[in-house]
Amino acid sequence: MGNMRRHWAPAVVPLALLLLTVTGCDSTSSAPAATKPHAAPSTATSAARSVARVCANPAAGPAKAPAGAVTVDPKVVGDLAAKTKNSPPNTTFWLKPGTHTLERDRYAQVIPKKGDHYIGAPGAVLDGRKVNQYAFTGNAADVTIRYLTVRGFVAPRDEGVVNHDSADGWVVEHSTIKDNSGAGLMAGARQQVRADCLRDNGQYGMNAYKGNGPLTGLVVQGNEIVGNNTGDWERKQKGCGCTGGIKFWEVDGADVSGNWVHDNRGTGLWADTNNNDFLIENNVIEANDGAALIYETSYNAVIRNNTIRRNNWVEGRKAADSGDNFPYATIYLSESGGEPRVKARTHKIEIYGNVLENNWSGITLWENADRFCNSPANTSSGDCTLLVKKTSTCVRPAIAKAPLYSDCRWKTQWVDIHDNRFVLDESVVKCTEMCDRMAVLSNYGTYPDWSPYHGEGVADAITEAQHNSWHDNVYVGPWKFVAEDQSKVLDFGQWQSAPYQQDKGSTLDLQAGG
Repeated sequence: MGNMRRHWAPAVVPLALLLLTVTGCDSTSSAPAATKPHAAPSTATSAARSVARVCANPAAGPAKAPAGAVTVDPKVVGDLAAKTKNSPPNTTFWLKPGTHTLERDRYAQVIPKKGDHYIGAPGAVLDGRKVNQYAFTGNAADVTIRYLTVRGFVAPRDEGVVNHDSADGWVVEHSTIKDNSGAGLMAGARQQVRADCLRDNGQYGMNAYKGNGPLTGLVVQGNEIVGNNTGDWERKQKGCGCTGGIKFWEVDGADVSGNWVHDNRGTGLWADTNNNDFLIENNVIEANDGAALIYETSYNAVIRNNTIRRNNWVEGRKAADSGDNFPYATIYLSESGGEPRVKARTHKIEIYGNVLENNWSGITLWENADRFCNSPANTSSGDCTLLVKKTSTCVRPAIAKAPLYSDCRWKTQWVDIHDNRFVLDESVVKCTEMCDRMAVLSNYGTYPDWSPYHGEGVADAITEAQHNSWHDNVYVGPWKFVAEDQSKVLDFGQWQSAPYQQDKGSTLDLQAGG
C-alpha cells in the first residue's frame, strides 16, 4: 500500500522541486500568514454529501448535429481520425450514435487541432477494440470532449488514452472513460474534468502529470472515479506507487470538489511529489482498498468538508496481519506540510470539517528521517532545485553548509487538523487492533552514514517543533494516538497532556456509533 517509508516514482519523475520564487534563502521557517477563519460544519452530526452518480446516470449528448458540425459516421472505420486530419482548427465534430473505431493499427489515433470540439450523440462510443493504444493525442490546446464513451484502448503503463500528451486547456465533460489500460485520462494545465465517469481503467482513472514543468490550474469536479487499477500494479511491481483513482504529480493549483471516489483498488486520491495549493472539498471518498487520500512530498493544501468512510480496509488489514505496527492511515501526509515561502491560497495544510467514519485508522503525519535530497533512501535523489533562489545539491556534510540541510528536507509541518468528526466502530471494520490510530511520527535516523539526520531529531521535530496540531475534534470509538515513533501508543489523556498537548478542545466518546 502507500507506505511512504519507501519512495516511489513514475516512469519519468522530475527531480526538481517546484520552481518557485522565494524571498530569501534562510531555512528557518517563520510563522505562516494567518488564514481567514472558516465556518466548519457542526461536528455533532454526520455530514451528508451528495454523490456524483455519473456512471449509472450519464448525461446524453445532442440527438442532432449542432449547426456547422462535421458529422462522423460509425460505419466508416477511421472516420473520426480522417475528418479531424482534414478539417481546420476549431472544428466541431458530432459523433453519430453507435460504435466508432479506428484503423486496426496499435498507433492509429485521433490527433486534434487547436480548439477542436468532439460531441457524442446518445450512445456514441469510441472503441479501441483492445488494439489501439491511444484515443486522443497531440499537443493541441483547448480541445473539448463531451458526451462520449471511450473504451477498450490499451495504453502502456504510465501512459494515457485521452489527452495522451497532456496538452493544455482541455475540457472533458459528461464523458465515460472506462475499461482501458494505463490511465484513462491524462491532464494538462488549466484542464477541466467535470461530470465524467472514470471507471475500471487498468492503472489510473486520471494521471495528472505533464512532465515539463508544474501543471497549473487543474479542476476536477463532480466526477465518479470508481474501480480503477484493475491491473493491480502494486502487486505486480511491489512499491511502484503507480496507481490510484487519480494520481497527481507536480500540480501547482488544483480544485478537487464534489467527486465520488470509491471502490478503487488502492488509493483514492494520491498527490505525490511537488504538488502545491490543493483545495480538496465536498467529496465522498469511500470503500477504496487503500487510503482515501495521500499527500506526499508536497505543500500547502486545504482538505475540508469531505465524507470519508470505509477506506483502507484491504491494505490496512493486510499490513496488520503481517505484524506491521505502522499506523497506516486513511488520510496520510508523508513529508508534506505548509510552506510559507511557496505561493498558495494557504500557508498550511488545513484539514477541517470532514467526517471520517469506519475507516482503517484516521490521519497519520509522517516524516522519514532518512529521506531527503541526494539520500540513497530516496529513489528520486540527486540534484534538487531547492526552495531557494538558485539550484544546488544536498551533499555530504563535509562540504554542505546551512541552510542547505534544512531545505533538502520535505518537512511535515504547519498541519492544522480541527473541527473534524472521527467515528470508529470496530465491529463494522471487523478489527481489534491497528485500525484505531491517529499519529504524528518519524523513524530513528540511521541512513546513510553521512546523513545529518541521525537519531531522534526528526521525530522530536515533527512531534513538538513543526507546528502540527490537532484541536476541537470529536472522536467516537476506541481511538488511540501515536507520537514520536510507532512504538509509542497513547490514550486520549496522554495525547492531550505534556509534552504532546494535542487535541485541545476535543472530545472522546468511547461508545462507537452515532
